[in-house]
Amino acid sequence: MPLSWNEIRDRATAFAHEWADESYERGEAQTFWNEFFRVFGVDRRRVGTFEKHVKKLDDRGANRHGFIDCFWPGTLIAEHKSLGKDLDSAYLQALDYFATLKDRDLPRYVVVSDFATIRLYDLDDNTHAEFALRDLPKQIKRFGFIAGYKPQILRAEDPVNVKAAERMGRLHDALKASGYADHPLEMLLVRLLFCLFAEDTGIFQPAQAFRQWLEDWTIEDGSDLGSKLAHAFQILNTPHHQRLTSLDEQLAAFPYVNGRLFEEPLPIAAFDSSMRDALLDACALDWSQISPAVFGAMFQSIMDGEARRSLGAHYTSEQNIEKLIKPLFLDDLRAEFERVKHNRNKLFGFHKKLRTLTFLDPACGCGNFLVVTYRALRELELDVLRAASSGSGQLSLDVHSFINIDVDQFFGIEIEEFPARIAEVALWLTDHQMNVKVGEEFGLYFARIPLRATPHIHHANALRMDWEDVIPRQRLSYILGNPPFGGKHYQSKTQRADQSAVTTSIKSGSDLDFVACWFIKAADFTEDSDTTFAFVSTNSISQGEQVPLLWGYLLGCRGLHIHFAHRTFKWSNEARGQAAVHCVIIGLGRNEPKSRLLFDYDGPTAEPQVAAVASISPYLTAGPEDFVSKRQTPIQAAPTMRCGSKPTDGGHLLLDADEKAALLAEAPAAAPYIRQLVGSREFLNGGERFCLWLVGASPKALRSMPAVLERVEKVRAFRQASSAKPTRAAADRAAEFFYVNQPESAYILIPEVSSQRRAYIPLGWMSPDIVSTNKNYLIAEPSKYLFGLLQSAMHMAWLGAVSGRLKSDFQYSATMVYNNFPRPDAVSNAKHHAVEQAADTVLAARAEFPDSTLADLYDPLTMPPALLKAHRALDKAVDAAYGRRKLTGNADRVAFLFAEYARLTRTPHASG
Repeated sequence: MPLSWNEIRDRATAFAHEWADESYERGEAQTFWNEFFRVFGVDRRRVGTFEKHVKKLDDRGANRHGFIDCFWPGTLIAEHKSLGKDLDSAYLQALDYFATLKDRDLPRYVVVSDFATIRLYDLDDNTHAEFALRDLPKQIKRFGFIAGYKPQILRAEDPVNVKAAERMGRLHDALKASGYADHPLEMLLVRLLFCLFAEDTGIFQPAQAFRQWLEDWTIEDGSDLGSKLAHAFQILNTPHHQRLTSLDEQLAAFPYVNGRLFEEPLPIAAFDSSMRDALLDACALDWSQISPAVFGAMFQSIMDGEARRSLGAHYTSEQNIEKLIKPLFLDDLRAEFERVKHNRNKLFGFHKKLRTLTFLDPACGCGNFLVVTYRALRELELDVLRAASSGSGQLSLDVHSFINIDVDQFFGIEIEEFPARIAEVALWLTDHQMNVKVGEEFGLYFARIPLRATPHIHHANALRMDWEDVIPRQRLSYILGNPPFGGKHYQSKTQRADQSAVTTSIKSGSDLDFVACWFIKAADFTEDSDTTFAFVSTNSISQGEQVPLLWGYLLGCRGLHIHFAHRTFKWSNEARGQAAVHCVIIGLGRNEPKSRLLFDYDGPTAEPQVAAVASISPYLTAGPEDFVSKRQTPIQAAPTMRCGSKPTDGGHLLLDADEKAALLAEAPAAAPYIRQLVGSREFLNGGERFCLWLVGASPKALRSMPAVLERVEKVRAFRQASSAKPTRAAADRAAEFFYVNQPESAYILIPEVSSQRRAYIPLGWMSPDIVSTNKNYLIAEPSKYLFGLLQSAMHMAWLGAVSGRLKSDFQYSATMVYNNFPRPDAVSNAKHHAVEQAADTVLAARAEFPDSTLADLYDPLTMPPALLKAHRALDKAVDAAYGRRKLTGNADRVAFLFAEYARLTRTPHASG
């Protein structure tokens, strides 16, 4: 265990006094450095060597021999000169040695001295400091790395995290190729992870003790490394009083770790020289700077070749985790601390309260949510200790007795064993990082070694087990996490079975995204308790048809309320190959807070803007907890909306421009039967596509066109080969589309999918001779008034609230959006006509740009001012038709429309 800073500073004072008058390098330099290391409680012989022989390159590139005054591989080079000699040349002399050192031996620090002056270079930070020997006690913390103190500067997206995972990956690959695999390999890597971290954070003494032991006690060819590691792991699991007295000094110095980490005997791995080098290369990194919150997930990804190619894509950034934990509990705790920090009795009670809090992540993976939560709680406790010690030195005397929060307040469930074990170690490592931080604050090194408390990480299937077996519900404070997503069509057979077991009380529960299972389990588990919970989720559970399925159960059956929510944003990180998913965060509980927090984003990558609202709807909008369900007919009298015609033809009835020309060259009589075909892509982005539209064609006409009949025959064969009974049945009418819905008059077209970037989804006023596919929705009764309503901001607001999404794009639905859309009642002729005129103006504004696609016209960056002006006039006319003249934006429109919906349905939770 490192010396306290007070002890180190006292020793530094004595050292500076003793060496104040020395001047001759040759006679005393080695003694100077031996005693310098003793200032920090370190025996120089255990970490470094004097007069290390190395080769160095001269100005012509030729090898010359040199001797490093003091060399600590991977950490420090010291060059010493007699009093008054040039320290710049001493520094350059030290740098000359770098060219022939192994990469893993390159030091971070160079220190040069002439007895009276000391200069320390930090090559990683590109800084240096120079001071007189007499000032060493004031500057002593610059040398904290010698004692094992290192500043804890953790950056979630720091490249060192990726580099560390990659180096462990090389070792993993080599061991696996040798036949050492599965559980033994996973546990070996987890243990090595702990050792690497321990030697850079003061758990192992001196710093780099594990690396030094590997260098000194294992053969370069690696042949004995496996057995030596097994012996070292046994020592780490043995209390000091039970160890053999004849143990080597280096091995005996390793602490007793406990915590079951080194308990299980593992098969002995067979290493070779390259594998030994890979481990030593991993030792060369500064593991004190590794963030356990993200490294664990990266570490897990090295076990998977596919994941390795996008290393870093699978961890959750700490910034995103904070978006969940702050509104769930941390902001409230911080606010409470600010209220009580000046009252010692209340502060003491608050500190005791922190110890009672418990946290469960039922899909914890490598523990990143638990780790960030634990660190946040420990940082809050550190603020409590600062407040408690203000004006008093009491805590500095025995700070460890005042630290209450520990890893045994954290619970997790993980379906895979390897990440479950990483989660345990990650929490221990974070605990130690925070203990070091406390030590830096109060001047006393503090470590919880041997491990006394253990995080409760269960290797199990959270959807199949009773969470009461992990923690009694009455003891649980918060549930949190980032469970796995998976749409209905992307789930494995096992996931579908798990989901079926969880959703037995929900009609059509199999249609839900897989992530909904954790919301349901948490809702069931927290019944009759005050536990609140929050999960990251795919945004699909707050959109479209999933809303009535899930939220009817959560709000209606389980009596939950949404306490806070982050609307759709891009869940990503800064690593290369990063994963980016459009997510939401939703926090729920049974109590009804006076206000709820709604975090909104101008775009998926924007920063959130928070608003306090009275209530939050399942669509994550400000407003009542109402939702809409599928409705087969419009909520008010209105024309029917259906999807367009569906070919299901194997492509044989469809033609591009070249195929059309070729067919007409062979069968000119086919011209009347070829029509323009428009799917949502062609409608929005342009491009020509055609189809054979043979509805009503006489047998004689068909037989007169052999090239057309050949295509019809291919359609028949395609449908007959289908596994779907309706498709096989449609083989009897192979000349027609599988589903036919083509209006005989002008019709309104709405594309099924449209970019969320557009302020308006472009609607079409279409000619009946243009065939629309099933990728569009059609209204066959043309009405410019209805076109105007649906093209307005009012309809866009409704669409944005209740539609589904394809990624982040709007996905239209007749049963969810159109049929539930409240329309104006009792509209006067004047207002009706105003909407019609405004709709015509929109169409006319489009017509001014015949060479532009609708995608061009409705791109926010290229939308013509005349078209935007026409749309705003239409919005004004539609708002007036609703009797609403002072709506300030979409939020107002959504609130108004839901009030109208509730009035029309007369029930809080509508069903259709």
